[in-house]
Parts: sequence; structure tokens; C-alpha cells
Amino acid sequence: MADDAGTSAGDDAVFMTSAMLKAYSHPLRRRILRLIARREHLRAADIAAELGVPANSASFHLRVLADAGLIEEAPDRARDRRDRVWTGRKRALNLGDPQNPVADEALGGAVVAALAEEHGELVRRVLAWSPDYVAGRTTEVHASFVQRTIRLTEAEFEGVMRQVNDVLSAADDAHDATDPDGRYWQLDIVVADDTI
Repeated sequence: MADDAGTSAGDDAVFMTSAMLKAYSHPLRRRILRLIARREHLRAADIAAELGVPANSASFHLRVLADAGLIEEAPDRARDRRDRVWTGRKRALNLGDPQNPVADEALGGAVVAALAEEHGELVRRVLAWSPDYVAGRTTEVHASFVQRTIRLTEAEFEGVMRQVNDVLSAADDAHDATDPDGRYWQLDIVVADDTI
């Protein structure tokens, strides 16, 4: 199980350490990570203003995320040596699999529960928007819901997920960041076979 990646580890994937799991399990830290992913480079004051939290709280959580290896400083973006600018690390974060079991089962479970809650919120947003779209009251695309059943072996499924990850990474790399029509899209892919 992975965040920002899919179900199986790719070449750029990192299995989460206990420190990563602990840092990622906190809801404000996940919000900070999403904000950094959208803005690419941010200071603690920017994060505090955007999320409505005290600057010292934002700084504390940034240090925890950095210590866990989830973000890093971007000194080339700093105005001077005292200015701290943060950026995310572009890679898939995998919780674990049979060859790489989760480092801390309780924390792993907490992260899975948090991801499921965030997925539920995404589904609620899609459900609130979709009646206007399917009734023709709006033509703007803001979401998509695709459901498909296919028969694959486990190896074939893992191959499909790698291809999906590759396509998403290529699209992200090819996007023109200066295009004013660009929007951030949250993509949750949930799949399950008929045995669970």
C-alpha cells in the first residue's frame, strides 16, 4: 500500500520508516505535505498563513517532517542564510509489503486509517459536485469516477499499477507549471480483488 503511488513499489519508492510513519500519521503534517506538493517551495510563515496555524507550530511540524526524511530544505530558494525554504521529496511512499513489512504495525494501521478517512472526504466532495455535472448544470470537469472490473493475475495487476504510476509521473513531469489553467487533482485509486 502506498501514498502517491499505488499498491506496489516502483524504482523511486521508499518503504516508510517508523519516523516517517509517525510524522505522516499527524493530520496537520499531512496537510503541510499536500500544501508543499502544490506549491513546491514554502516557508513556515507561508504554511502558517495558508493553514491558519501559529508560525511556531508550522516550524515544529516542518522540523519533524524533515527529520523523518519527508521534506528537505531548498537553500537555492532562500533569500539569505537564515531563510528556510522547504520542498517535498518526489517519490512514492510505501507502507509495506510481504518482502518489506511495515516497520511499526500500529503506526502503519493509523496511517491506513487516516488515508481511508481522507479518501472518504474525497468521495464526499465528488458526490456533492456530480449531480450538477450529470444534470448538465455545469460543464466544467472537476472530478471523475471510474469503476471497472477486470480479470488479472497478481503479477499482471502489479504490472498494471506500475504502468499507472509511470503514466502519472510522466504527466506530472510534462506539465507546464506556468499554465494558468493548471489545477491540482487528488487521485485516489482503490482496488480490491474478489477474495477480500
